[in-house]
Amino acid sequence: MKSSKKPNILLILVDDLRFDEFGAGGHPYMKTPHIDRIAHEGMMFDRAFHTTPICSPNRASILTGQYASRHGIIDNVARDAASHRIPNYHLELQKLGYETAHIGKWHMGNDGKPRPGYDYWVAYDGHGRLNDPLLNEHGKYVQRKGYITDIMNTMAVDFVKKKHKKPWSLWFAHKAVHPDAEQAADGTIRMDGYRVPKRHENLYKGCVFPKKPNMQSPKEFLKHKPVWTEAVELRKTKESRAITEPLHSFTQEEIRLRAAMMASVDEGVGMLFDALEQTGQLDNTIILFMGDNGFFFGEHGIGPDRRFGYEEGIRSPLTMRYPKLLKAGAHRKQLVILQDLAPTLIELAGGKPGGHIQGRSLVPLFSGKKAAWRKSVLIEYWAENAYPWLVGMTYKAVRTDRHKYIKWVNRARNGELDELYDLEKDPFEINNLAKKPAYHATREKLHREMRRLAADALGL
Repeated sequence: MKSSKKPNILLILVDDLRFDEFGAGGHPYMKTPHIDRIAHEGMMFDRAFHTTPICSPNRASILTGQYASRHGIIDNVARDAASHRIPNYHLELQKLGYETAHIGKWHMGNDGKPRPGYDYWVAYDGHGRLNDPLLNEHGKYVQRKGYITDIMNTMAVDFVKKKHKKPWSLWFAHKAVHPDAEQAADGTIRMDGYRVPKRHENLYKGCVFPKKPNMQSPKEFLKHKPVWTEAVELRKTKESRAITEPLHSFTQEEIRLRAAMMASVDEGVGMLFDALEQTGQLDNTIILFMGDNGFFFGEHGIGPDRRFGYEEGIRSPLTMRYPKLLKAGAHRKQLVILQDLAPTLIELAGGKPGGHIQGRSLVPLFSGKKAAWRKSVLIEYWAENAYPWLVGMTYKAVRTDRHKYIKWVNRARNGELDELYDLEKDPFEINNLAKKPAYHATREKLHREMRRLAADALGL
């Protein structure tokens, strides 16, 4: 098979994956040689961020290049109608002559029916099932037998191997490492646990994820984060525990099972490398690997969760392989947001990103030459009524090279519960400096920057 002049695009998205939850990302025992190959033969973006760190809003942000406050999908409640109308970059790729495909988890709206922008479609309702999933294949529901990651891997390989008359773009979204879950129309999720295929049941048995300084008890972290006082109490209620207890929250077993689930994902990446090499498409294919939000292993007393503006929640793994433009083994330290991917891919496909896109093309960063770039990013989250302990926990935050400021917008108006961290001195975000007189000017500067970014995100 001859390569097209325009590059193919293979985007691999893993659900709930932390920035450090793969081999090249620094996981202490997980082995992901095929995913690591993307990093070793391409570029790693060491400071990539989710600007709304939960599934539906962030997936919409990746696809549109917009902040959630612009595209309107602000939570995980059923957004079926909205997800048919978002300015998905695949619509633009189709105009540029691409064959487009979606395989895997959609999770913007609870139904898995085809969305505009795709010529090839496989998905499932809601979160799907890890075993024996019911798939929507091109508009028709089909019952499949087996482990969902294995099924999706085979489908992705089959798509890559088939003859293509056009360049193609595949959005390949895994269910891993999300546990089985049942989601109601109001967004409430009842967890049902992490599951791995039999061949991986004992993988990493006995391995230990090292304790970090910010893996604190509620008593410890509330000293510096009093805004969490009510949430900690509400998590003790029967209603809250019914949602969270099926997971092994904060335990080494939870972390081990997630690592074991990633083994199937990595096997699939190896299969895709083989398929691309066998068909002569490898070096003409842009391969990207990322997560859709972060996750807490008990840092700041939080878990199982991903929604909050600390580093474990907002940082994303992001690697890209494309030898025509990217030097093998390169790293970039600039502040990148996942909205940057839509304009990047449109540009590499030969198009021009539209004015509605808020992200910035990463192409100027590829060469390593000094380029003007953003100095701050906005993080935004809207509290979800589906989770009783999160009532009132809406926030906006700004993250710069050195500092982070978190504004809890439904809490004390005078800002007495706000948070400020010096990430250079305190990378684990333990010491809240918001009330320190020496940091008053820094806090005020960051507050002004947050207001500027928030207005820009809304298009004001």
